[in-house]
Amino acid sequence: MEFTAGGRLELRLTAADVGKRVSVRRLTAEGSPGAKFTDTVGVLTSWNAGVLHITQRDGEQVQILESSLVAGKVVPPAPARRRGPAASYEELARVAARAWQPVESERLGGWELRAADGFTRRANSVLPLGDPGLPLDEALGRVRAWYERRGLPSYIQTATGAEGTQELLCAELGVRGWVREVSAEMWVGPLAPVADGVDLGDRVGLTREPGEAWLGRYQRKGASEVALKVLTTGPSVWFATVPGEGGEPDAIGRCVVDGRWAGFAAVEVAPSRRRQGLASAVMTALARRALEEGASAAWLQVEADNEGARALYGRLGFAAHHAYHHYRATEPDRAPDSAGH
Repeated sequence: MEFTAGGRLELRLTAADVGKRVSVRRLTAEGSPGAKFTDTVGVLTSWNAGVLHITQRDGEQVQILESSLVAGKVVPPAPARRRGPAASYEELARVAARAWQPVESERLGGWELRAADGFTRRANSVLPLGDPGLPLDEALGRVRAWYERRGLPSYIQTATGAEGTQELLCAELGVRGWVREVSAEMWVGPLAPVADGVDLGDRVGLTREPGEAWLGRYQRKGASEVALKVLTTGPSVWFATVPGEGGEPDAIGRCVVDGRWAGFAAVEVAPSRRRQGLASAVMTALARRALEEGASAAWLQVEADNEGARALYGRLGFAAHHAYHHYRATEPDRAPDSAGH
């Protein structure tokens, strides 16, 4: 990142730039022999009492003393991906929500409160795609009360790392005592390369409902009636099964086709059959069906520490679009202090 103008380092930031994507350079070894600098890029979420907070692409917050800054400037939004399908954060968030629907929901302005008897955080969290129409503290109080009436913890799903994501909301939730529990990434890619993967022919069965064998392999054992409703609801839902010995499948997967998008989930392989191409074969069969229904792009969600899945998806042409997080209310919301954190 180039900070110089005429050979001089310049600090071209003020507190008025809160909410913008910035790049800063700070001194990290003040007073020691040889200056050491660290660069940070992210959204400036607050600048109070001589302290800056910057939320990075992965959702991590960095606290920086104003006195340590040597250079800084506003930079353009995160660049669009240069390969694969172009998509906004909001488009992907809405597509993903339609692919994993709750059994109950309620609007609060631009927020959607979702519940499904506790089956997965995605179906039991607030999706904030707009203004709640109330001051934030009042909106959070409504959220807490809504989930308490259902005997559920209060979660809000947020995102970071792309244009239009919610770094400022993440910071405000942290100030009020909400804890980030889980983070993962949304990956996107072209659908055609997935369809060109491992072909097992008729060995991969495709159905509209998950049979007992499919559910037997699914990691979330004992799927309830509510869970089955979540799994089977969506624009066009398909389940893939590779039969195995002893009743349980060797591999399974789920795909939801929604316009140009095909969303993959629940791709699981029996431990004894891993690294044999079965996950790729499941995705190939589902991708071919999605192509037949008119889809051209693909998305999926993967946790940061799932190295095996990330390697597979990378080979299939996927790449990270943004990170998403689930914040949980742990104590009564507290008002921000004078420093904003």
